[in-house]
Amino acid sequence: MRAIVMTRAGEPEVLQAVEQPEPAPAAGHVLVDVAAAGVNFMDTGVRRGLAWAPQPNPKVLGVEGAGRVVAVGDGVSQFQPGDRVAWVYAPGSYAERIAIPQDSLVAVPDAIDDRTAAAVMMQGLTASHFATDFYPVQPGDVALVHAAAGGLGLLLTQIIKLRGGRVIGRVSSADKVAVAREAGADHVIVDADGYFADEAIRLSGGEGVHVVYDGSGPKTFSGSLEALRRSGTFCWYGPVLGGPGPLDIMSLPKSIKIGYAIFFDHIHTPEFLRARAGRLFEWIATGALKVRIGGTYPLADAEQAHRDMESRTTTGKLLLLP
Repeated sequence: MRAIVMTRAGEPEVLQAVEQPEPAPAAGHVLVDVAAAGVNFMDTGVRRGLAWAPQPNPKVLGVEGAGRVVAVGDGVSQFQPGDRVAWVYAPGSYAERIAIPQDSLVAVPDAIDDRTAAAVMMQGLTASHFATDFYPVQPGDVALVHAAAGGLGLLLTQIIKLRGGRVIGRVSSADKVAVAREAGADHVIVDADGYFADEAIRLSGGEGVHVVYDGSGPKTFSGSLEALRRSGTFCWYGPVLGGPGPLDIMSLPKSIKIGYAIFFDHIHTPEFLRARAGRLFEWIATGALKVRIGGTYPLADAEQAHRDMESRTTTGKLLLLP
């Protein structure tokens, strides 16, 4: 079978399509024929050596996808060949087939196609965590969403709106404004240099926002702090772009609350994983949540998918199609 491996840490050219033996499902595992694999910023971090460094190269990238069960190992009772499934963290997903623990899989309903299922797992569950768990948005809350035209930002905006909140989206270029507005953003700030706080405060009515969701790296950190109102909440994420450095907690302004949101805390048991994913699928099936797929690539073009993602010119979710 074909798979995409990184031969060393570095730029996208370190990714290569290779032939590998087909995996066999061990006890408790399910062998899946991959229909679509999600491309995530964390994959670029792995490629650059910022994660998974202890694992020897060459190693297969990717953690997210959807497909169909082709075989099951001993002790598997929840799935059988022919079932459609999706997953959010199974290392080695940039491949034609992958063996996955049954507890890491969710069933995909007939109303959801494979590409949509693959596109919503990582970013959809992350957005769900941010807006329903880490900071449960209440009607009337004003949220500042960074990278509002990206795959995560578009889903997060919609979930905030479902909960009755208002969204101020920040995008890096004017050509992304329409995409963010289509997802429901009430206001969109165009900013590529980190100068957005004054406008966010003005758009919030002068008090600042209730919550800011920021995964844009150190450049936006101080502006996000400034944009918060008294007792506002700062949801920080996105380790691939780096953190803000050491913080003096006694210097934090306006009694704000700040935290690093990890989506695994939202799905820390198989039951939670399936319940949260099921809610996303229900929102999609009823039309309450729309998934924008910004680009699809043959599996062999993973290098180009990484280049496009890192260029910051894409919108929505990028997928590899084995």
